[in-house]
Amino acid sequence: MKFQFIHENYNVMNLEKSMQFYEEALGLKEVRRKEAEDGSFIIVYLGDGETDFELELTWLRDWDKEHYDLGDCEFHLAFRVDDYDGAFKKHQEMDCVVFENPDMGIYFITDPDGYWLEIVPAK
Repeated sequence: MKFQFIHENYNVMNLEKSMQFYEEALGLKEVRRKEAEDGSFIIVYLGDGETDFELELTWLRDWDKEHYDLGDCEFHLAFRVDDYDGAFKKHQEMDCVVFENPDMGIYFITDPDGYWLEIVPAK
């Protein structure tokens, strides 16, 4: 029996804002989407154009809270980047860097809903 990673889901408050962030910050683009016939949800899958792994963004029409409970923000997705310094500068300009660990050579950014995303240099 063999298992393979295919996607990670993040529920979002503003789908368009989140999609814009992920494209600007990480170059992710829409691969496909599913929309409920009754308009109760929209699911958009984003891809990096390099791997088969996708980020699934889910918008729920009837969500009645101000935000999603993300706990202590200890869970995260990690992205490897070929131009670490350029990415860091871009993310600083976007004002989305929330934690730096120079000793480990990594940093974290947050999306519009507060999800943490780890940025790792190519080795």
